[in-house]
Amino acid sequence: MNERHLYPNPVSVNEAVEHLHNGDVVGMPTETVYGLAGLASNDDAVLKIFQTKGRPRFNPLIVHCADMTMAREIAEFDPLALKVANAFWPGPLTLVLPIKANARISDLVTAGLDTVAIRLPKHPMARRLLSTLGQPVAAPSANPSGKLSPTKAQHVIDAFGGAVPVLDGGACEAGVESTILAIENNRIILLRPGNVTAEMVESEIGIKVNLPDSGKIVAPGMLKSHYAPNAKVRLNAISPNSGEAFLGFGSAAFDGPNCRNLSPKADLAEAAKNLFQYLRELDAMGVATIAVAPIPIEGIGIAINDRLARAAADRTT
Repeated sequence: MNERHLYPNPVSVNEAVEHLHNGDVVGMPTETVYGLAGLASNDDAVLKIFQTKGRPRFNPLIVHCADMTMAREIAEFDPLALKVANAFWPGPLTLVLPIKANARISDLVTAGLDTVAIRLPKHPMARRLLSTLGQPVAAPSANPSGKLSPTKAQHVIDAFGGAVPVLDGGACEAGVESTILAIENNRIILLRPGNVTAEMVESEIGIKVNLPDSGKIVAPGMLKSHYAPNAKVRLNAISPNSGEAFLGFGSAAFDGPNCRNLSPKADLAEAAKNLFQYLRELDAMGVATIAVAPIPIEGIGIAINDRLARAAADRTT
């Protein structure tokens, strides 16, 4: 990426397509968070994603496709994978599936694994970009590795100092990254919680959703420390200590400039949408610690608690 070219303003879909064809990276909106997209088939473009984010090479990337035809050129879909895909795509769900031997995907995307993480986003601008491009893109969240995920175009512009062209698709609807499921041996395994909950999958598909057997990094978003603000994060706080900011939920709230409430009406979907935005706002106040109220561990609350636990994890190891 040539740092002499700055993009302080959003670009058009056609301009984004041109950048991608040239091997550049582009900030693209999805319904979950903004992604940092590069051609999934182009080694240099994928390497640029890792370099721009400062992302560890062992952390695989999600491939975003325009439709099932494109997806089936990359991954092997058994009957169970097809059933899950047909139920939840396009949408905030990523499937980890065996990669096809002849898939035109850079080896850097899969981090040397024999599986590929793949999804069809439902955001209309993302779908228009992918359809116009005619190729899949690799796209992790458009932020420096380990930091808060972006839910607005301006977050991407700020994160990279305007050095990355960005499509402005408005505020992200879901606000947390996609659910990731692995399909293997007729089992569904939850690798990362998100807006598509285990209960939703079990109800729709009729098969129990399992937890992974090991802590190996087999999909994006599995690092212990991730999604972190600069400030430390203190979880399950009843009230803020002196000098702390406070992120509330429902009736667990405080007034003041250093306080935000994820959802005054205790709506978990609203809380998920606001999570990264409010953490970002509190972090910008320069406090040393952000205290966070308890969030129910149910439905999308499981995903919220997952992100908060990774934000609060020890960053020295």
